[in-house]
Parts: sequence; C-alpha cells; structure tokens
Amino acid sequence: MRYVDEFRNRRHIAMLAGMIVKEATRDYTFMEVCGSHTASIHRFGIPSLLPPQVRLISGPGCPVCVTAARYIDTLTALAFSEDMTVTLFGDLMRVPGTVMTPGEARAEGADVRLVLSAHEALQLARENPGRKVVFSAIGFETTAPGTAVTVMQAESEGIDNFFVLNAHKVMPPAMEVILREGVHIDGFICPGHVAVITGSSAFDFIPRKYGLACVVTGFEPTDILTAVLMLIRQVNSRSPSVEIQYRRAVSVAGNIKAQVYMNEVFESEDVEWRGLGVISLSGLKLRGTYRRFDASTFPVDLPEAVAANGCICGDILRGVSRPPDCALFASHCTPDHPEGACMVSDEGSCNTWYKYHSHE
Repeated sequence: MRYVDEFRNRRHIAMLAGMIVKEATRDYTFMEVCGSHTASIHRFGIPSLLPPQVRLISGPGCPVCVTAARYIDTLTALAFSEDMTVTLFGDLMRVPGTVMTPGEARAEGADVRLVLSAHEALQLARENPGRKVVFSAIGFETTAPGTAVTVMQAESEGIDNFFVLNAHKVMPPAMEVILREGVHIDGFICPGHVAVITGSSAFDFIPRKYGLACVVTGFEPTDILTAVLMLIRQVNSRSPSVEIQYRRAVSVAGNIKAQVYMNEVFESEDVEWRGLGVISLSGLKLRGTYRRFDASTFPVDLPEAVAANGCICGDILRGVSRPPDCALFASHCTPDHPEGACMVSDEGSCNTWYKYHSHE
C-alpha cells in the first residue's frame, strides 16, 4: 500500500499533469522503447492526462514482437527432432513463424515445454541426460545476464546436453536505426529495465549525435508523467541530455557484475529484428569458449518464406503507424487469434491497444 501511495497518488498525478499542460508550449512526440512502458502507459491511461500537443508513440521495445519468424521456424524444427526438448517462455508459444507457432508444434507432438528461467531449462537437462535440451533465449540486456550465468554454470558442471538457441538483442542500435530512418521524435522515454543493466550512459550518443532528449524512467504513473515533464523541459530549454528519473534502480554505470557476465559469454553480431530487418551489431552470440552450447549449429529444414498477410507489425515497431492503422486489428487479429507478433505478448503494442482502446 505504501508503494501504491507513493507512485500512484492521485494528487501527485494531477499536479504533474497540470505542470505538463502549463509547460507544453508546442507539439512534442516522445517514443518509449520498452514493452513494459507501453503496457503501463495505456494501463494507467497516461495519454488521457496529457494535452493534445504531447504525443507518445511506441517503438521496438517488446522482445517477443521483434523475434524474427525464421527464429520461430528454427525453434519448431528443433522441437520436432526425435531427441530434443525445446524450452521457452510462455509469450513465445503463440508467436507466428512461417508455418506455425511453437504452441501449434506442441499440439502436433513436438516436445515444447514452458520454463520460467534458463536455470529451469538447465535443471531439465540435468534430469534428462539422454535428451538434448534447448533453451530459447530471447530478450534484451535485461535477460541476457541470466542466460550468460546459466551457460557458465553448464560449462562448469560439464553438462553436454544443454543448448541455447540465442535471440538476445541490445537496444541502442535499434534506437539509432529508428533515428536514421527519419522517424520524427523529440526524445526517448528510455527503457528502465535495460538501463538497470547497461546504465544510462548507454544512451549518451542520442543527445550528443542526434540532439534529442532522453529520460530513463520507471513504470508507475508518477514515473512516466515525471519523465514526460523532464523531456518537455529539455526540449523547451534546447538542452538535450540523458537524465535518470528512475534513480531507485538505475545508475550511470549500471550493473557492472551483470555486464561482466554478458561480456564473458557473448559477443556482438548482426541480427534480424522482425519488421526492422538486419541491424548491425544489435545481437549477442556465444563466444568461442561457449560455442558448443549453440543450438543454431544443429541442421534443420526450414520452410520457404511466405508473403505477408497484411500485418503491419513492422511499421508499428518503427513508430510510423499505430495498431488501429492495421486493417487486421481487432477484426482478424485479436489476442485469442493473433496474426502478428505485436498482438501476442502483453507487452506488444497491438495487444495493449486491444486491451485498453478497442472499445474506442
């Protein structure tokens, strides 16, 4: 209750909203690049508290949404292998590949199991030495350290039937691609969970190179409204910088120990983002020392690519379209029957819009 009182206090929220109205003297567009921010913004009705000239748009902040279809194809192909068990987080079960989702693969007899962590997948490998256990490693800098520690544990124990199909990505290169493509924004609501690991310094290039405002923020109503106010003040004063609103969790340097684990196990590589294409040095691959845990080395037969079904998830992830702009939204594409990845996850823009705005 004390936490709710502190960060969801109605008087504080009303005060912040009033200050934003007073200080918003022009049009502003700010992009959040964290799926948890997207969910919080719409769950708490933040847009309804802002004046019309302040616009919030969503970027590629949902790790499930940006996972490429070919990755899903590889995952399901491995799951149909006779001696393999594929483990994944629940959000991935309904993400469409070229032919099917992992959930549909399980319904057809593939060995697909839900886990809550990489450590749980490693334990499954310990308990089933006769099977190859593949962990589906997705997420940004927030979840990559956990995968790294698990791989290091498997190495130290000499476990030879645990593998990782890696799809970890890092956020700054994707933010830069958005800016290079010419999406007009005045600043970023920077991802709080990512910054806990990387530190706010990971975003210093944005004001320095592009002259845009940045605020690293938390996920409660007062966090988000404070961040919007801080961004407006940066724009009004023409003094772009990276500020930390979320000081109870984020520092400039970040979590050094987590960074050490990531650098020990991973190195950068070019990877595909669903809807954004291949982004240079935006992914993480296992270093040579740990390459034996790489499940992507297993031979699989992948289906041919198919034509798009009308889903505009890529445009939504780039911030150039909103979910209602899609002809499939809330008709052919719903959370129960998703046509695109943005409708699958609770952090996806389409899922969030359907949940909180479909009545509109």
